[in-house]
Amino acid sequence: MNISTLRKTISQAAVVISVALLPANTAFAEAGGASDGLMSLAPLLLIMVIFWVLLIRPQQKKMKAHAEMLKGIKKGDKIVTGGGFLGQVIDVKEQHLVVEIAEGVRVKVKQDTILDLQNNEKVATK
Repeated sequence: MNISTLRKTISQAAVVISVALLPANTAFAEAGGASDGLMSLAPLLLIMVIFWVLLIRPQQKKMKAHAEMLKGIKKGDKIVTGGGFLGQVIDVKEQHLVVEIAEGVRVKVKQDTILDLQNNEKVATK
């Protein structure tokens, strides 16, 4: 089971739990006073925390790691672009790179389209 399937299953479970608890929370809120209002928000807060832990936080970590990788690219690194091209960095500019994808074939590539460094153990498989 991969991570995306696990996240989808967990988010579906969270929706089912919130729907299942909705009638109980409504009946509880009708019977209680003003302090019961906070208890009726507990499932919603729980779902928000679950989404943050399972979806938002890992994505933020991934984006931060990608930004650090982009800052560390230097001349001579072998890269994998978003279009699937493998190449070697010839020149590093502020917003783009000059990459040689074949002998004598050089292209300009935006830095944010770089997926991974090819000389890492893990090559991007997206």
